[in-house]
Amino acid sequence: MEFKKSNASIYFPGKESLEGVTDMCIAAHQDDIEIMAYGPISECYNSDTRNFCGVVMTDGAGSPRAGEYSNYTNEQMKDVRIQEQNDAAKIGNYTAIIQLGYTSSEIKDGSNKDTVDELYDILCQVKPERLYTHNLADKHETHVAVVLRVIEAVRRMPEDIRPKEIIALEVWRNLDWLPDSEKVCVDTSKYPQLAEDLITVYRSQVVGGKSYDKAAIGRRCANATFFESHNTDEASSQSFGLDLTPLVNGDALPVDYIVSYIEKFKSEVENTIARLAK
Repeated sequence: MEFKKSNASIYFPGKESLEGVTDMCIAAHQDDIEIMAYGPISECYNSDTRNFCGVVMTDGAGSPRAGEYSNYTNEQMKDVRIQEQNDAAKIGNYTAIIQLGYTSSEIKDGSNKDTVDELYDILCQVKPERLYTHNLADKHETHVAVVLRVIEAVRRMPEDIRPKEIIALEVWRNLDWLPDSEKVCVDTSKYPQLAEDLITVYRSQVVGGKSYDKAAIGRRCANATFFESHNTDEASSQSFGLDLTPLVNGDALPVDYIVSYIEKFKSEVENTIARLAK
């Protein structure tokens, strides 16, 4: 596989082949995959029929740092984050992890088609059945830029090799606000020790000032408990997603698509209050 950036890389924890990949997550930063896509990671972990591959688009330079990492330069942080991501791929038994090495500004530049071209090439080569990425309502601009590039890349693909399912997941804004009928509920209950290991491997972040381990796992537990008010929990841990498949296979603008869900949420709140205020 040829890359556009000289600092890009691909790491195979096992055999050096992308053959058989069924599930792929395209994310902005190192650790985003493990935070948002633990559900499919756990489904692929000991499976004979499903295999996971991750794609990280940024180079890791802009990471927050504190404590023992407070004096690390951007170049040093890049090396640390890349290694942590490779270690996560090994722990999670991924088929491969691809790190493309772009800067955030390159990804956020809508006129820079290298990012879209490269995603298109990867997707056409791997042909995953299920694709996961960030959600359009995320509050991190680089995350939003990534999902926009993913949408453009998949729309270029011939329809017969496009992923059958494209799900947007939670990182820097959860999807609890989605009406329940619109939520894609992803069970993250399997292998709780694996879930923890995949976050704590990012020592530069967890020790360096961001308790992602507690936050990510805690949110999944909260999602499971607060999902149903009148029924017992069906899962002990879950994440929420939004189905992007109709958007990618249609011609709607991404902004119109996500705003339509925001309007549904607005309508649900208004109708509940109006009914109970009578």
